[in-house]
Amino acid sequence: MATDPVQLLFDAIGGYQRSAALRAAVELDVFTAIAEGTDAVPALAARCKAAERGVRILCDTLAAHGYLRKDSERYALDPELAAFLDGRSPACIVRAVSFMASPVIWQAFGDLAAAVRRGGTALGAQEATAAENPMWVEFARSMGPVARLTSEATAGMLDADAGTPWNVLDVAAGHGFFGIAIARRNPRARITALDWRNVLAVTEENARAAGVADRLRLLPGDAFQLDWGTGYDLVLLPNILHHFDERGCVTLLERSHRALAPGGRVVVVEFVPDESRASPPQAAAFALVMLAMTPGGDAYTFSEYERMCRKAGFASAELLPMPPPLPQQLVVATRK
Repeated sequence: MATDPVQLLFDAIGGYQRSAALRAAVELDVFTAIAEGTDAVPALAARCKAAERGVRILCDTLAAHGYLRKDSERYALDPELAAFLDGRSPACIVRAVSFMASPVIWQAFGDLAAAVRRGGTALGAQEATAAENPMWVEFARSMGPVARLTSEATAGMLDADAGTPWNVLDVAAGHGFFGIAIARRNPRARITALDWRNVLAVTEENARAAGVADRLRLLPGDAFQLDWGTGYDLVLLPNILHHFDERGCVTLLERSHRALAPGGRVVVVEFVPDESRASPPQAAAFALVMLAMTPGGDAYTFSEYERMCRKAGFASAELLPMPPPLPQQLVVATRK
């Protein structure tokens, strides 16, 4: 526990304010403006089309929280965070706040007690697994930069660089970066991206930017209803199983098993808490997001994934930790 337990509690109580400040800074493009050299309140206010009083208070708050440095009346990005805050940087991930602090997610957490009472989301028609939910377009655009790091690590862990001819199915592809990372590393890989049609527009856009669109096939629709086809060497399930209860997870794993060629692998990318379900903190706390957003989703332990894989027809599964500081892990099972 922190040395000041009262401050720990107040940090939690007011945590939404920090999220709101980050979201406002992203919407107003404050971080990029400062990185470009627009570093004083009058010029920032003009650049961001906002009131000087508002910009001053927002920037002072961001400085108080450590995102900005302030020298006299001028601001600069914190050097350690600059690459992640500057919208011009390939490493910029701050747009993730547009999704993670979006109105629908705030609504879900606004009455978390209702979700606890129900044992599932109180969102109704807006819940995360609703068909053609437009929130997933925002997810694909906002969270793609965050996923790049994990997708590149995944491609490396799967030995994509070996150049083996691979037929790959990326289920709930979203931004598409898990399949794209494999295609970039392996010129003999072909990717089929499955997702809602509106989301696949983002997948295709990212594949085109990466120079692999000629090896991308789009498969629009519901992953539980579509014919996936067969003969895949890899079926990717990145960040999808956590949305469903065990029965839904087993169904997707069974469909993966049927779609794979003999010797093919299903690759699950997830937050995986240990058997205590209380650590590591980010993986354990992710279960709360699923409680707030889905009817039956969860952050599953490896023993639970192992059991689900066996039910789906796989003989065994293995857990592959991502390299630090990436918080997710791979669960890989092979079709005999």
